[in-house]
Amino acid sequence: MGFLSPKMPSLPPVQPLPEPPSNKLTAEEEAKIQSEQAAIARRRKGRASTILTSPLVDEATTEKKTLLGM
Repeated sequence: MGFLSPKMPSLPPVQPLPEPPSNKLTAEEEAKIQSEQAAIARRRKGRASTILTSPLVDEATTEKKTLLGM
């Protein structure tokens, strides 16, 4: 008996989004941000130089030792 159930209320009107605040930076702030990013890049480059990416030169031993030690 669906005709006896109450009707769904209408939706409220959609509110427009507020304008975002302006993100204008001063010259000093921009210089500070650029110097911080340069320092981060230098530290990242320093750590990356310690990572071994080339193949190892030594050959792996594939022989199994016997009970006599040969």
